Amino acid sequence: MCPAIDGRFAAYELRLRRSRIHGWGVHAGKSIPAHRKVIEYTGELLSRPEANRRLDRVCRNPRTRRLTMFKLDRYWRIDGAVGGSGAEYVNHCCDPNLRTTIVRGHILLFSRRRIQAKEELTLDYGLHPKTHRIPCRCGSPKCRGTVNRKLRED
Repeated sequence: MCPAIDGRFAAYELRLRRSRIHGWGVHAGKSIPAHRKVIEYTGELLSRPEANRRLDRVCRNPRTRRLTMFKLDRYWRIDGAVGGSGAEYVNHCCDPNLRTTIVRGHILLFSRRRIQAKEELTLDYGLHPKTHRIPCRCGSPKCRGTVNRKLRED
């Protein structure tokens, strides 16, 4: 099945294409101005225990190694694999062109800068340093080598 963008949640023309970073990626159909809402991250609302069960299953099965969960708050997660808007295909980059803002239970992705037409949309997933280590393939000069944040040395 070919993935799709749900236009009800996208503020700009977006397309799913093969990504140089990983699998499918979301690309701008036309240029997107800086500091604009681009798309809402949607999916199934999960409790933290259920999200952890699904995450463990994904990490154990190399065929399904696509991270589609987004932390909404301390207890709730959204799984974009079920009812997602297409934002679950935004890949990680250590120097991303999108940022997230959570407003009244909605996860919104905003442009950090002007995004060119056909440019791939990216987020810094910023996974906790002590969770599953995931190597980064973003290719950015600022790449830190892992999708996980670095441990702070205070």
